[in-house]
Amino acid sequence: MNVGNNFDPNHLIELANYKMPFGKYKGYYLVKIPEYYYTWYKQKGFPDGKLGRMMMEMDEIKINGLEALILKLIRK
Repeated sequence: MNVGNNFDPNHLIELANYKMPFGKYKGYYLVKIPEYYYTWYKQKGFPDGKLGRMMMEMDEIKINGLEALILKLIRK
């Protein structure tokens, strides 16, 4: 996650509204994907690029129990 002087609050909004583009959870918001899926990816290796970075960030959010903050940012 972008921390420090370069933090962009819009990044959390983007993260909250990012959907999985493939696989078992295709079309799910990343925040609504179970934590075990991120644990599996952490062991296997996250995808390259933006999706991988977003998944790593969501893993940290889930580990720290902060999903409720992200859920509030999903656009209806």
